Amino acid sequence: MKKIGEKAKLASVHLSNINIDKRNSVLKQFSKYLKTNARSILNSNKKDISHAKSNKIKDSMIDRLKLNNKKIAQIRNSIEKIIKFKDPLGKTLSSWKRPNGLIIKRVSIPIGVIGVIYESRPNVTSDVSALCFKTGNVVILRGGSEAFHSNKILAKLFKRALKKKKCNENCVQFIESKDRNHVDYLLASMKNYIDIIIPRGGKSLVKKVLKKTVISIIGHYEGLCHVYVDREADLSMAIKVVKNSKMRNVSICGAAETLLIDKMCLKTHCKPILEQLDRLGCKIIGDKTIKKFISGKMKIATKKDWETEYLSPTISVRSVNGVKEAIDHINKYGSSHTDSIVTKNKKTAEKFLSNINSSIAIHNASTQFADGGEFGFGAEVGISTGKLHPRGPIGIDQLTTYKYILEGKGQIRK
Repeated sequence: MKKIGEKAKLASVHLSNINIDKRNSVLKQFSKYLKTNARSILNSNKKDISHAKSNKIKDSMIDRLKLNNKKIAQIRNSIEKIIKFKDPLGKTLSSWKRPNGLIIKRVSIPIGVIGVIYESRPNVTSDVSALCFKTGNVVILRGGSEAFHSNKILAKLFKRALKKKKCNENCVQFIESKDRNHVDYLLASMKNYIDIIIPRGGKSLVKKVLKKTVISIIGHYEGLCHVYVDREADLSMAIKVVKNSKMRNVSICGAAETLLIDKMCLKTHCKPILEQLDRLGCKIIGDKTIKKFISGKMKIATKKDWETEYLSPTISVRSVNGVKEAIDHINKYGSSHTDSIVTKNKKTAEKFLSNINSSIAIHNASTQFADGGEFGFGAEVGISTGKLHPRGPIGIDQLTTYKYILEGKGQIRK
């Protein structure tokens, strides 16, 4: 692990001298390798799927793990988008002149060495590698053991692209070990080598990182997302938004886990929305008021349900007395990830959007837009739910920091 850290620091110095054209040429080469090595990638992924099934890993996790030709094409598409972005480095973000003639500029620079610890999704390996390299950052990757073979081959192909374009191969390093002691060492003993840790996974992973690391963190916490259907919501829009928020892909962090419905529209909106979810095979857990609108059996929701990220076709449903109660519920039980309101009333929407603590607040659209690609970032390293920079999807601009450059003509301070 110490050697990995030392190599990363040396690679960071090398990377600081690589211009945007060369960085883009590496990404183009990586994309080509993904295409020409698709069969090898899928064979490696089959090993992970087989291992996951034998270990009886949940279906939602296996769904995240699976690769196919379509997903490889999507990964390549993300890389193509990243290539098209202008150089995020060396940009003058702001500048001003002081009364003494000093010119002060705020200029974008790379963060340095980024450690990313993540679970399940092999596409994270390629997305993170591409985003970090584009932004002049060296990355140390530690993927979940369930995707070990898939992650290993993707990292290997990126390193091959680096070598082909005569760049330091250690700009991207993958920890080729399933030993959890290596993660513990990375978190506790590599502050001299790593500038930022980004954990991307479930609550237990983030808690572990927060507990053990001495390195600064950009937290990708759980996605306990809500949709609030207001009394002035258009019914057909509400049905469409709720269905997509919950059921388009139940295993992603932007999937809705709790549905809040205004008491004033329960008679008109509750049954049609829940019937649509039921037809799609979604299990409904609701409060006692909601039970009146369910014809079959329904489990009564408890405090634990309001706090649960299901990542499965299950949703907890609560009736609330207006937008204020909806906001209070979200701020109490949510994870500051993504929350949506469906309403025709702009003032109600503004109140909701201004007062929830979420990093992504949505009006009249699905929570599943919580994604760097959907934001036009090409891809994402994760979604930050913390209050400090950055918040929401972490893309190109969020992987840079800045320094101040002062230009003078011999000024001295009195």
